[in-house]
Formats: sequence, structure tokens, C-alpha cells
Amino acid sequence: MKKFRSVIWGIVLIAAGLLLELNALNVTHLDLFFDVWWTLFIIVPCTVGLFTEREKTGNIIGILVGVFLLLCCRDILSFSMLWKLLLPTVIVIIGLKMVFTGLFGNRAQKIIDKIKQNGGKTKVGCATFSGCNLNYDGEPFEGAELSAVFGGIECDLRNAVIEKDCAVKAAAIFGGIDIFVPDNVNVKVTSNSIFGGVSNKTAAHKEAPTIYIGGTCIFGGIEIK
Repeated sequence: MKKFRSVIWGIVLIAAGLLLELNALNVTHLDLFFDVWWTLFIIVPCTVGLFTEREKTGNIIGILVGVFLLLCCRDILSFSMLWKLLLPTVIVIIGLKMVFTGLFGNRAQKIIDKIKQNGGKTKVGCATFSGCNLNYDGEPFEGAELSAVFGGIECDLRNAVIEKDCAVKAAAIFGGIDIFVPDNVNVKVTSNSIFGGVSNKTAAHKEAPTIYIGGTCIFGGIEIK
């Protein structure tokens, strides 16, 4: 994914450089520094992120914000219409994301519910205006529920005993959660994020147990390493 992101940014920079050269040679007359060109600092990174990041919702919202600002500054839309149109659109996007996640991507919640129905207990970690370090070395692991509100959690599963598919529900609200996983597992992520996201830096492995991670991020972040 990092290589793909580098390729995309490389193409963007090459295109911008070539355009500047063609303008200098009077072959083209396109001005990169047009009025309200600063909106490109919102639109371009979010567009690149749309193709290089697993979490799409924040990037879609960012593109919409940039485009709406561009249209308003160009007097195509009035600023009085900005919030009237943008806010409902953002709410619809978040709602659609939650519906599809609930219908098709809620495996983590199903595993957690099954553990509790069978009389088992999940590991629980909570950090509110504080920090929390969780270590499960040598312990059988089936599931965990993590919550960081204005705080941080570090959950270390690298030496935990993982023999079958398991799950982690994680919520980061104005906070951060780091989850360290063994090298011999797969990680599948579903998330609902508003101005935040889940970063999965792990590699895929064949015929290995899977850790299903359901993440909720609101002005926060979750990193899986």
C-alpha cells in the first residue's frame, strides 16, 4: 500500500511539473495558481487517499468539503448554502457507511456476541483521560473490547495464544489505540470513522487464524502493527 501511495503521489507531482514546463514554453496556458487554488490542498490529498487507504469515508467527506469550498469561492454556490448542502450530505454518507458496515462487515461484533452467549468473557481495556497497557503473553485469546476516550491504549497480542478466529472491538474518541498482533495471523478491519481512521500495517498469511477488528474512530485513530 505504501508503494502504491508513493506511485500515486509521484504521478501527481510529475503531472504538475510537466504542466508548469508546458506553461513556461507557452504550449499550454493552464494556471495551477488560480483563485482559491488552496482548495487543492484538501481535494488532492483526499483523492489520493481514496485510492491508497482502506478507510474511504473520511476521504470522501474531505473531497466534498474541498469541492464545496471551491464552488463557493467561485461564486457558483453561496456560502449560505454551504452548510445547508454539505452537512446533510455528510450525514447521509456516514449513515450509509454505518448501514453497510452493520449489514456486511460486522464480523467482529458477531464473534464478541458469540463468546458472551457461550458464557465466555472478553478482555476489556478502557482509558479515559489516561493511558492503558494490556499484555496477553501466554494467555489464550478469543476477543477484546477496547475503548479510549481522550486517552491511549496499547494492546499487545504478539505472544498471546491464538488458535482460532478471534475479534477486537475498538473505539477511539479523541484518543488512540495501538494493537500489536503476531506475525502468523491475518487481520481484517471494518470501521466507522469521522475525522479519524484505522491503519492496518500487517501482511496477509495463508491458512492462518484471522483477527477481525471492528473500529470506531471519532477524531481518533487505531493502528494495527
